[in-house]
Amino acid sequence: QDAFVAFHVDKVLVSKYLKPLQIGELTPDQPSVEPTKNEKLVEDFRELRATVERMGLLEPNQLFFFLLLAHILLLDAAAWLILFYFGTSLLPFVFSLLLLTISQVQASWLQHDLGHLSVFRKTKWNNLLHKFVMCHLIGASAKWWNLLHSQHHAKPNCFHKDPDIDMHPFLFTLGKKFSVELGIKKKKYMPYNHQHKYFFITLPPLLFPTFFHYHTFYVAFTKKYWVDLAWMLTFYIRFFYTYGSLLEIKTLNSLISLHRMLESTWFVWVSQMNHIPMDIDYDKNLDWMSTQVQATCNVEQSLFNDWFTGHLNFQIEHHLFPTMPRHSYWKVAPLVKSLCAKHGIEYQCKPLLTAFADIVHSLKSWGELWHDAYLHK
Repeated sequence: QDAFVAFHVDKVLVSKYLKPLQIGELTPDQPSVEPTKNEKLVEDFRELRATVERMGLLEPNQLFFFLLLAHILLLDAAAWLILFYFGTSLLPFVFSLLLLTISQVQASWLQHDLGHLSVFRKTKWNNLLHKFVMCHLIGASAKWWNLLHSQHHAKPNCFHKDPDIDMHPFLFTLGKKFSVELGIKKKKYMPYNHQHKYFFITLPPLLFPTFFHYHTFYVAFTKKYWVDLAWMLTFYIRFFYTYGSLLEIKTLNSLISLHRMLESTWFVWVSQMNHIPMDIDYDKNLDWMSTQVQATCNVEQSLFNDWFTGHLNFQIEHHLFPTMPRHSYWKVAPLVKSLCAKHGIEYQCKPLLTAFADIVHSLKSWGELWHDAYLHK
C-alpha cells in the first residue's frame, strides 16, 4: 500500500517482516481499493511515485546535508566562543543565546531529515547520525521522536491517531466539528473563546521547556531506550561542562531556559502553520494522497523560507514523500500541484506571515464556535 511504500527505503528488507502476517490473496472478483478511497487518484499517485523514482528525486545529495551539519556545528561553537572571548556581560550573552537557538532549531530540522531516512540510502547511517544530532546535539531521544512523528505522518490531523493534536480538548479546542461537539457537551477545560490569545504565552514558549523536555525522558525510561539515554546524557555533560566553566549557575540556568523557550517558539509556529488551519476530523480512511493533502498546506518558497522552516514550507510534498530529501521538494511540487488540479483537490500555498496568522484566526474561529454551542440551550 502507499503508506508502506512512502515510509520505507529498503523495501526488500522490511517486506520480510510482512510475510508472517499474510493471510491469503484476494479473489479475482474482489476490489483492490476500498470504497472510501478514490481508485483513479490512487492509480495516478502511484504513477507520480514511479515518475519521482525515475527522476532520481529520492536520491540524497550528500554535500547538501554535510553543509547543513557544518553550519549547525559552526553556530554551536560560535555561541560558546563569543562568551569565551568577549565575556559574559549582557551583549555577548544575548548574541550567544541567539546563535545557540539558531543552531538548535537547525539541528531540529536536520534530525527530522535523518529520522525520515532521507539523508543516506542506508538506514543504519541515518539512524546513527540521527542519534548524534537528536540525542547529542539537542538532548532528546531519537526513538521517542520516531514513535510520535510516524503516527503523525500516518494519520495527520486525525483525532485520537495523530499525537500532534492531542492538545484537544485539554488546552485548545481544534477543528469545527470538535469545537461544536465540545460546546454541546458543555465541556470546558479552558476558556476556549480566548484560546487565540493565550496561545501566544502557552504552546510556543513552553512546549519544549515543559512537555517535550520531560516527555522524551519519560518515554525513553519507560520503553528502555538505554542507548538513547546514554547519548542524551552526553548533551548535558557537554553543555554544563563547556558553559558551566564560563557562567555562574543562575546565568547558566537562564541560558538553557531561554534558549529552550526561543527554540520552542520558532519550532511551534513553523510546525503548526502547515497543519492547525487545515481539516481536523476523525479518520475517514481516505486514500494516501487525499489524507495528506487535506491535512497540510505549503508556504511560499524563498531562500529564507527554505532555511527558516527546514524546507517544511513544502509540507505537502514532504507528507506525500516522507523519505524524499528536502532539496528535491521544489522539483516535485509542480507535479503534485498538477495532480491536485486534475482531481479537484485544493493545493494551498501561502506567504509565511499569512500562514502564521491563520493559526491564530483558526483558534479564534473554533473558540467562537465552542462558545456559541456552549451557551446554546
